[in-house]
Amino acid sequence: MLENAARSIFVQSSNVDLGDVLPQYARASILQTVRKYFGRLESSSVHFNREGPLYKCTVTIQVGTLKTMSGEAQLKDAYAAFRSALEKVAKQLRRAKRELREDKATRIDKDIALAERPILRRKAASSVRQPVHTITHLVEVAREPTPVELDQDSPYRIAAE
Repeated sequence: MLENAARSIFVQSSNVDLGDVLPQYARASILQTVRKYFGRLESSSVHFNREGPLYKCTVTIQVGTLKTMSGEAQLKDAYAAFRSALEKVAKQLRRAKRELREDKATRIDKDIALAERPILRRKAASSVRQPVHTITHLVEVAREPTPVELDQDSPYRIAAE
């Protein structure tokens, strides 16, 4: 499927002679990058331009239904400019994939329980420390933590652990 997508990769230039190798290298690199992250290339374009002693390369990739991603670089070598621009697009693809993967809901109660650590108070008679667990309301922040007695089978003890 990606080999058919190679036809949808356009390599163009305004004022640079690309030769035969640079367009092939660009197509192969784009296919490898897309295959690594998603595998569904809709369209892509690479444009080279010479601005003084520097080569300017712009890489644009459309993958699946994601937004179009673009990267641009200016370097003294056309291949290096292409690689740098493609790395910028690869970074965007990597972040988009991570964002799609990490769309799971978070447990607020677990996060609060982990954030609240037991308050250690010292008994007057001995030097043994005992944790005093507190539970605060999930919506409103309590001004003073409310101490809770933790029996052996208490649901508060289970939630606090």
